[in-house]
Amino acid sequence: GRMWAYTVGFTVLPHVGGFLGWFLNRKEIPQWYEKLKKPSWCPSRRVFPVAWTVLYTGMGYASYLVWNDLGGCSSKAIVPLGLYGAQLVLNWAWPPLFFGARNLNMALIDILLLDGLAIGTMCSWYRINRVAALLLLPYLGWLAMATCLTIRIWRDNSEHK
Repeated sequence: GRMWAYTVGFTVLPHVGGFLGWFLNRKEIPQWYEKLKKPSWCPSRRVFPVAWTVLYTGMGYASYLVWNDLGGCSSKAIVPLGLYGAQLVLNWAWPPLFFGARNLNMALIDILLLDGLAIGTMCSWYRINRVAALLLLPYLGWLAMATCLTIRIWRDNSEHK
């Protein structure tokens, strides 16, 4: 019974910050984001909540697999789960920086650091649980797109920097 609770807890955790980020910044999206210059390949606004639901679920479950394989919060878990936690914090920080503060410079720095930590997380997890590492691949793919989108918005909307 207890393992089920851990599985659900780890899987739900990333959604908490993601939902909070959306909730706190939801008014900025139609008022500000829609007016920004964006590239033609920018996904529709409707795609983002669906994508993040899938990605957060995958990364959350993957973090459970790693935690479980390492026997919980052991000394062996410090680096792999520390990297995961750090990238999750940067992930959660992006919407308030981008939408809330409208700070394109900080949002760009945040996502570039996030990319490095997410790649580091996947590399550290690969030795522990390959399935967990592979569950991060869609996330890394989406982050690559989100990083390119952030760079383009940063570059093409200099009046908002």
